[in-house]
Amino acid sequence: MKSRLILKPIGKVGLLLALCLLSLVVYSQRKPQALTFGLSLDHSDWVYKVGEPVKVTGVVKYNGNVLRNIKINYEAGPEMLSPLLKDSTSLTDGTFAVDMGTMDQPGFLRFAVSTEYEGTKYREVITAGFDPYSIQPTVEMPVDFMQFWNNAIEQNRKLPLETTMTLLPERSTEDVNVYEVSFQNYKEGSRIYGILCVPKAEGKYPAIFNPPGAGIHKIQGDLNTAQSGFITLQIGIHGIPLNMDAAEYKKLANTTFKRYRVDGMNNRDTYYFKRVYLGCVRAIDFIYTLPQFDGENIAAVGGSQGGALSLVTTALDSRIKYISAYAPALADLPGYLHNRAGGWPHLFKSHVNDSNRERATKSLQYYDAVNFAKNIKVPGLYSWGFNDETTPPTTMFAVYNSITAPKELFIAKETGHWYSNEQTGLRKKWLKKTMKK
Repeated sequence: MKSRLILKPIGKVGLLLALCLLSLVVYSQRKPQALTFGLSLDHSDWVYKVGEPVKVTGVVKYNGNVLRNIKINYEAGPEMLSPLLKDSTSLTDGTFAVDMGTMDQPGFLRFAVSTEYEGTKYREVITAGFDPYSIQPTVEMPVDFMQFWNNAIEQNRKLPLETTMTLLPERSTEDVNVYEVSFQNYKEGSRIYGILCVPKAEGKYPAIFNPPGAGIHKIQGDLNTAQSGFITLQIGIHGIPLNMDAAEYKKLANTTFKRYRVDGMNNRDTYYFKRVYLGCVRAIDFIYTLPQFDGENIAAVGGSQGGALSLVTTALDSRIKYISAYAPALADLPGYLHNRAGGWPHLFKSHVNDSNRERATKSLQYYDAVNFAKNIKVPGLYSWGFNDETTPPTTMFAVYNSITAPKELFIAKETGHWYSNEQTGLRKKWLKKTMKK
């Protein structure tokens, strides 16, 4: 196994995890707070050995000026679980130091501090990792895992693709044609919709498949990357057209698809993500129909839910030659049953009880990103931050430590569930280096 670690501090704040390469789908920028806590740990890399104590220090500032005589509330404990330490104090000089404790097993210990100032609430976190490369997953691998998915893919391919492609002249440029595309998936009449960008110049091009982050929203396509000489395909996973008004997507998010993350989760054959995972493989089938595709080089690239779907597609389809998954979701889902963090969408924290625990545990093993990671056989670039409260680092290291293929990990430790500029730039360079040799 070849593994390379890249560890460095981040720079300016970048785009949210819905970004995938340079500027795939921009949701918002992470705005800096006027009030900051200046959190720092006594290990500069935030990494500790099991049993080592951790001390956090900070200084409260507002617009760069130290705030005196301000009350703060703070807590510390294993990430995503109930805090083991919880207290408050008033700071006469604006500074504080807290002994966070330690951990007796590999994992992540998080410190959170908050205050209210001039009617506005502020909060920051900092997270210590304990032997993170020793974290092992809690999810079990079903004996028939690949057989289940291979059978499902074979059955799904009995449906004709029935591809549609509509040129979007208003979205196209001098160098790139942009299309709205669709193809049949899962059952007759059910479709996957996407935005395809293809360079206009004669030639054969590598392709980038980009599954989406979570939610219900319009897919914009990745025009920028296509202008660099790639075919790019972004898909939506919910089988709805991409040309509706924003209000329609919002309505669907609050009604029809409000619970898509949990729908059918107690049965491996009815879970919502079955059609999604199969649809990702169909997307690769679609790419192979394009005459401009070079017939060989495809990368699966995504973040958060899209990071999980990139792992899934790469494990299920040997035609994927490269993968870049940032902050993958759906990872080590049953962690909460073992007194540690589980992955988004945190099903075992909020949607599992005595009545469905056994069924959900068995069913979700077939959808856990960890079990797909164990079947990755191609080079990959991975990245996340220690402060992520959506896809916890415990679960992401459970994924990374399960991968035996060549891999590189870029830790942007200060990031939460968003990208830094360094992460975005690194992925761009990595894809160009690996796919255009």
